[in-house]
Amino acid sequence: MGKLLVVALVGIAAALAAERLLAFRNRLNASREIAPVTLPNCRLIKRIETGSEDIDILPNGLAFISSGLKYPGTKSLAPDKPGEIFLMDLNENNPRAVELRINRGFDLASFNPHGISTYIDRDDTVYLFVVNHPHQKSTVELFKFVEDENSLVHLKTIQHDLLTSVNDIVAMGPDSFYATNDHYFSDFLLMFLEMFLGLTWSNVVYYSPKEVKEVAAGFYSANGINISPDRKYIYVADVFDHNVHVMERHANWNLTHVKTLQLDTLVDNLSIDPHTGDIWIGCHPNGMKLFYNDPENLPASEVLRIQNILAEEPVVTRVYADNGSVLQGSSVASVYEGKLLIGTVFHRALYCEL
Repeated sequence: MGKLLVVALVGIAAALAAERLLAFRNRLNASREIAPVTLPNCRLIKRIETGSEDIDILPNGLAFISSGLKYPGTKSLAPDKPGEIFLMDLNENNPRAVELRINRGFDLASFNPHGISTYIDRDDTVYLFVVNHPHQKSTVELFKFVEDENSLVHLKTIQHDLLTSVNDIVAMGPDSFYATNDHYFSDFLLMFLEMFLGLTWSNVVYYSPKEVKEVAAGFYSANGINISPDRKYIYVADVFDHNVHVMERHANWNLTHVKTLQLDTLVDNLSIDPHTGDIWIGCHPNGMKLFYNDPENLPASEVLRIQNILAEEPVVTRVYADNGSVLQGSSVASVYEGKLLIGTVFHRALYCEL
C-alpha cells in the first residue's frame, strides 16, 4: 500500500510538472515563427551596439535611449561595460546617437538602465526617470536634462520596499510615477520558479514622496507602461499573458480595469503617438529564443501598432517583423513625425522613415 501511494504521488507530481512545462512554453510562444514584414527606409544606428531597451521621445523630437541592460536570463554583449543613455535629434536629416554625459558623483560603474520616462515641468525643465539595476537591485534614478551640454545631472536615487523588481516607468510629475514590477521575487532562481509556476504576483505601484501604494495586481509579468494623451488611461503590457491592459486613472492615483486587448506575441514596452493616441509596441514573437539565444536560431523582432484601443474592435497592424538577421529581441518602438525608432533588449537599434 505504501509503495502504491509513493507511485501515485510521483505520478501526480510528474503530471503537474508536465502541465506546468506546457503552460510555460505556451506563455513563451515557444513554437511561434513569423513571416517577415520589411520597411523600405531603415538603417542600423551607429554607436548603439549593446541594446536600446527603452526609448522616450520629447515633443520637440529629442529621443532618449537606454542602453547596456544586463537582465537575468538574457544575453549581454558587453557584461562588464556600464550602461549608457543616448540622445538622438529626430529633426536632423541624418540623426545620430550621442551619449549623454552624466555628472560626477553618480555611480556609473554599476549603471544598468532599463525602462525610462520623461517629464516636462511648467518651467520647461526636462526630467528623465531611469529604472536602474545596480548589483541586480531595483532603483529609480532621477536626472535633469541639460540640453546645451548634452548632459544629465543626477538629482536623487529612489528606493522603496514596494519597488522590488522594477521594469518600466511612466512619469506623472517631477518626482512621482507609476512603475511595473515584472516579478514578485528579485532572486533569479525564484523569478524563474515564479514564471514556471505561472504565478500572477506581478503588479503596478504608484510612487510619490508622500504616498507609495500598489494600484494594480494580478499580472503574470507587468512590463511596459504608458499613459494616454488625455492622461485618463494607463496602459500596462503583460509580457507573458500576451496582452495590453487599459486602466482608468483616478484622482487618488488608483487604477481600475477597463479592458484587456489579447495579442499573439510577447508585448514589451509601450510608446504612445501623442497626435493620434496609437500605441506602438516592441514585441518578442518567441520568448524561448530570447532566453536561449541560440546563434543558429536568433530571437526575432516584431513591432505592432494599435489604433483605437478603446473601441470594441481595435485595429492591430504588424508594422515590422524580422527573424533576427537584422534586429534581435525588439523591446520598444517609438514614432515622431513619420520616423520610427526600434530598440532591443541587448542588440542594436533601427531607424526607419515611414
